[in-house]
Amino acid sequence: MLAAGESKTIIVRLAWHVPYTNLRVGKDYEGLEGQEQACCEPGSDCCPDEPVRRAETHQPWYAGKFADIEAVNNYWYKQYDALRSSSDTFAECFYDTTLPPEVVEAVAANLTILKSPTGQRQPDGTFWAWEGCFDNAGCCAGTCTHVWNYAQALPHLFPDMERSLRITEFHEDQDEEGHQTFRSALPVRDNVHEFHAAADGQLGGIMKVHREWRISGDTDWMKHLWPRVKQGLDYCIKMWDPDHTGALIEPHHNTYDIEFWGPDGMCTSFYLGALQAAVLMGEALDEDVQRYESLLEKGIQFIHSDLWDGEYFIQKIQWRDLKAPNPAESQTLRTDYSPEALAVLEEEGPKYQYGNGCLSDGILGAWMARVCGAGAFLEKDKESSHLLAIHRHNLKKDLSNHANPQRPTYAIGDEGGLLLCSWPKGGKLSLPFVYSDEVWTGIEYQVASHLMLMGHVDEGLEIVRTCRDRYDGRVRNPFNEFECGHWYARAMASYGLIQGLSGVVYDAVDEVMYIQPTISGDFRSFLSTATGYGTVGVKDGEPFVEVVQGEIPYTRIECETR
Repeated sequence: MLAAGESKTIIVRLAWHVPYTNLRVGKDYEGLEGQEQACCEPGSDCCPDEPVRRAETHQPWYAGKFADIEAVNNYWYKQYDALRSSSDTFAECFYDTTLPPEVVEAVAANLTILKSPTGQRQPDGTFWAWEGCFDNAGCCAGTCTHVWNYAQALPHLFPDMERSLRITEFHEDQDEEGHQTFRSALPVRDNVHEFHAAADGQLGGIMKVHREWRISGDTDWMKHLWPRVKQGLDYCIKMWDPDHTGALIEPHHNTYDIEFWGPDGMCTSFYLGALQAAVLMGEALDEDVQRYESLLEKGIQFIHSDLWDGEYFIQKIQWRDLKAPNPAESQTLRTDYSPEALAVLEEEGPKYQYGNGCLSDGILGAWMARVCGAGAFLEKDKESSHLLAIHRHNLKKDLSNHANPQRPTYAIGDEGGLLLCSWPKGGKLSLPFVYSDEVWTGIEYQVASHLMLMGHVDEGLEIVRTCRDRYDGRVRNPFNEFECGHWYARAMASYGLIQGLSGVVYDAVDEVMYIQPTISGDFRSFLSTATGYGTVGVKDGEPFVEVVQGEIPYTRIECETR
């Protein structure tokens, strides 16, 4: 009973302990029996065509930490004050920032994805994830490499878990030819190899190895992966650039669940970013990387001369005179070519391309290279021009008159959003890639972050505000930016907005703190590293670092303010 005017706080303890699941994802080798798994659509690449073994199933991380529910209760009881205090400390530090509120909200809201069922963790600490979640099951399994490319939160907040993904990708998911299966099995185990590798996923993984090396400072870890990285990169060269042009020419699978035929800005930028990252890692290990340097030089020349239309980077559709078979006969997700589609093939090329369209992901690999610490490789004026073209042509403030035959609930009616692609100069294909008229928040964030990195802050913020206006709590959950499922991983591209504005990058290998803000004047920004977190910024024109938790060792600060 409470007396009049009296107040009391009651702590409610919710605990559970379910150490075994029936969750097993991915194919096994022939002759094994099992069950079907959840998938995003029948016949898609995230669905098994055959049953899988039902023997060893996933155990959650806490099953290896707590013996039973009593152990969970005891830990909760004894550690509650410390856990609450450390959570409060983190939150206070995170929000102790002068970055624009729409950016802080976009980053914070999407950190809930890491606490959702989208992410799983094995008892040995290995991370694994869905792309998103259905109401009662996971959607699109296997920490899909071409989706998780976009997600920048995990490597900075929980770098050990992110590094476990690189181990899985380059060991269990990569065969001796260098082919990577872009969806990992659960429990994590040696994967099967019977579908295309994903060009953006596999090449993005090479850039992410560089990122994890720079975040952790662990050169031995990178050295251990280096032979597998070379093997994977050599596979990409052999399969998609057999003539050593520096561009991806042969058909290459990607995050739009189709193959691009002929060179395109999006996947070629991934290729160049991976080559540049490989050169940097190889040089640090005193390896011979002359071959990669030569391809990088050729590719930089190619993308600027052959894929630049004067305003933005495009795709040159090519399907004849390739080593790949006729598109109508190739192994793909959607191989059916009706008589009408065959007529389109002869007239325009394979289904599901983008041609001279303005693709919002058109230089995604250049953004990846920047946020992964591998640096720039595009001419600055052309890189900016492409991004400003995306803002100019693809950002719609009102979609009332926009026709979207796919999944219009992502952005609809008088809402605004950034379209995946547009054709401002005409020439829209009869059968463009199927998602081209949609709006995905992860792409909105990577474009916004990239614009900010190039100094176009107002344009980037406009995209962020347009996105978050759709998730204001009236129509959509502010903490659930859905795509193919709730708590969709791609939305964690929002974490890249912090670097986009603050320009803060901590290099644990060289122990250097880089502060190159694209905003003017003094500012404060959150920073998380492998060994600690705190606040970084500029005060009275001078750079500063305030460590709140752990340590952030650095020998110098390189600051370049506006």
